[in-house]
Amino acid sequence: MTTVAAAADDAKRWRDLRKRALSAAVLGPAAVACIWFGAEAFTALMAIAVAVLAWEWVHLCGRRTRVFPGLAVPLVVLAAGAFAVEDHPRIALAVLVAGWIATWVGAQRMGSSLTQPAGRLAAGVLYIGLAGIALIELRHDTEAGRANVLFLFLVVWASDIGAYMAGRAFGGPKLAPSISPNKTWSGAAGGLVCALIAGGACALAFTPTASLLAITVVVAIVSVASMIGDLLESAIKRHFKVKDTSSLIPGHGGLLDRLDGVLAAAPVASIISFMLGLGRPLWGWG
Repeated sequence: MTTVAAAADDAKRWRDLRKRALSAAVLGPAAVACIWFGAEAFTALMAIAVAVLAWEWVHLCGRRTRVFPGLAVPLVVLAAGAFAVEDHPRIALAVLVAGWIATWVGAQRMGSSLTQPAGRLAAGVLYIGLAGIALIELRHDTEAGRANVLFLFLVVWASDIGAYMAGRAFGGPKLAPSISPNKTWSGAAGGLVCALIAGGACALAFTPTASLLAITVVVAIVSVASMIGDLLESAIKRHFKVKDTSSLIPGHGGLLDRLDGVLAAAPVASIISFMLGLGRPLWGWG
């Protein structure tokens, strides 16, 4: 009976692995192709992603994107992204902040019909918009954009995969049980190790003489930011009392579930890139 119970428990832990693998096999190459083939393809991908992310957020708040105030979230984020595409990041940020305030105020005036408070609906503007602007700015660097965005996504993906595999395999003490009872310290360690391998390989492929210390530090920063984003998304879902943000992606839930790490890591990577200057890879400070 013990053997049977152990086998059943093991199967339960890995039951969503096949769906996850199939979804990743479809979505991963498409994202990498858009990153690789140019800023235009990546911008188109970002526009689609932002629209879906905004739709999921608005629905979490009990609203619809076809009418105000729900419609304000995708409109503001896409407008800010358009200015970022035209290389006006300061205007993009100003539009984002102004749109966040306007969405909050507008939602408050329609508060009697809101499922969630106005501030939570408006928060989606910043949550999605900041990451969108950051990714556009990173990729539009004609010299280092491809390397930086590919590096960012590989580190985030490796962190997620490593945390999933190590956490399911080893278990152990919980990382943040009040936020996400399934996440463990062993998973966090596994995610960091995988991120170091994937990020290090990517960085050395683009710049073979890069400083290993610089690569390690930047990978660690981006990986930890990704894990914080994962925990933040878990807290958001706990707040909204949902398991997934939608059922869009088999095995992964919604796009917000899939891009939680990117939403947190992209602004961090963009700040690093801004500090280094144009044409420099994220690990190019060593």
